[in-house]
Amino acid sequence: MKVTTEKNEKLANMIFASIYPLYWNRLEKHGRTKEEFHQVIEWFTGFDEKKLQSLIKEEVTFRTFFEKAKIHPNAHLIKGVVCGYRIEEIEDEFELYKQCRRMEKLIDELAKGRKMEKILRQKKTRAKK
Repeated sequence: MKVTTEKNEKLANMIFASIYPLYWNRLEKHGRTKEEFHQVIEWFTGFDEKKLQSLIKEEVTFRTFFEKAKIHPNAHLIKGVVCGYRIEEIEDEFELYKQCRRMEKLIDELAKGRKMEKILRQKKTRAKK
């Protein structure tokens, strides 16, 4: 699927606080904890618990949410298909849309029970021989 300017703007103007409970409900149904959920968000955006709650309370849009975020340097390693969109094929002009899909991919992986070190794109450390 191809991102359009209209889709990008619609997403940009959505209120993060209205979507946050949907993410959490999905994860809770799959037995994940709020701590794990927030760990993933903090890794991806740099928002600690206090800042995240502040943004939710302020009812910021996704545009503002991602403008304030410090996206993790390994975020480019988040690849795959989310909602019919292949993340790595989303054009650079739709960076906000790409970041949102990356965050959703992390949430999907968490819901599916993937190990945290894989979700957080941590390199494996090999034991020395």
